[in-house]
Amino acid sequence: MALRLPKFVLALLACTLVAAASTAQAADYRVVGYATDWKAVHVRTLERIDTLIFAFARVENGRVVLDADAGPRLQRLLALKRTKPSLKVMIAVGGWGAGGFSEAAATAEGREAFARSAARLVAEHGADGLDVDWEYPGHGESGIASSPADRTRFPLLLEALRQALDAAAGEGRHYALSVAVADGPFADGVDIAAVAPWVDWFNLMTYDFVNRMTPTTGHHTGLYWSRLAPADARSADGAVRQYLAAGVPPGKLLLGAAFYGREFAGVKADHDGLYQHYDRYEGEHPWPQLVRDYIDRNGFERHWDAQAKASWLWNPRTRRFVTYDDPRSIAAKAAYVKAHRLGGMMYWEQAHDPEGALVDAIWEGLQ
Repeated sequence: MALRLPKFVLALLACTLVAAASTAQAADYRVVGYATDWKAVHVRTLERIDTLIFAFARVENGRVVLDADAGPRLQRLLALKRTKPSLKVMIAVGGWGAGGFSEAAATAEGREAFARSAARLVAEHGADGLDVDWEYPGHGESGIASSPADRTRFPLLLEALRQALDAAAGEGRHYALSVAVADGPFADGVDIAAVAPWVDWFNLMTYDFVNRMTPTTGHHTGLYWSRLAPADARSADGAVRQYLAAGVPPGKLLLGAAFYGREFAGVKADHDGLYQHYDRYEGEHPWPQLVRDYIDRNGFERHWDAQAKASWLWNPRTRRFVTYDDPRSIAAKAAYVKAHRLGGMMYWEQAHDPEGALVDAIWEGLQ
């Protein structure tokens, strides 16, 4: 005889299942932050982060090493696991202007030495994996050595890393392996399809689209293309499409957010400075400085690009322009992640968000 439950009980069960499914889905999104250091004053912020990636280790004579001042900073991040045991702490090797990758990847012996030293570093420090931040295979704009052969050697380096990490982890443990990657021309030195099987996820650096090397201002971390953008402009959506077209599973893509802005001076006044030529680049400003000195302050007016889903600041008196991410643009990125079933979001960097406002925007947007 079948058990017949009252309608209100069935309705309650249905709501419970929907809520549970929603919670499980939200929990599937990764929130990953790079951190040069962090003392985690706000525990709520820590609870909303899945993985912290320490920046940076470097390559020395083909081996992955930590500088003397890096060790204590890494240990401060690892100590956060006592507060949140589920927190993962990885080690990033590289960064802009950090070389040694092309040379290490050039031979099987070099790749093996690089991989073994990296796995040993992860295991000795009690970290949870490695992030490879080679900026960029096949490119030497940052002053590092590069070669056209980097395209075929990068996947081989990652294969060696995966094997070394698995050997160091032993039975029942998995060390994560991720890569920080750019889009557009900066990805032409990466065989994306060949890289994908070896990594747990890609950290898409969907920021720095405009900087001191670009001829105009613009959205440095825009989600979509602006109607004013030139034909070769980059966007977060363009980056995602590029990696999906190469065969990367959506769940392996983490969309990047910037916890800092970029300022330009002597900007042509058309369109409130958006995508205009400028006289000089003024540098980067972390989120707290933007809040304190720039956003609707000191003559700066906040603008919103509804097409690009991006904010910018314009000072008509001084002709200064600032491009940045804020809670509104981050919420749009989080909605994009959910709509396209990506793996989550990552950001640079934790020290730029001491009060947790931007981490909150990521976490809340992914719910």
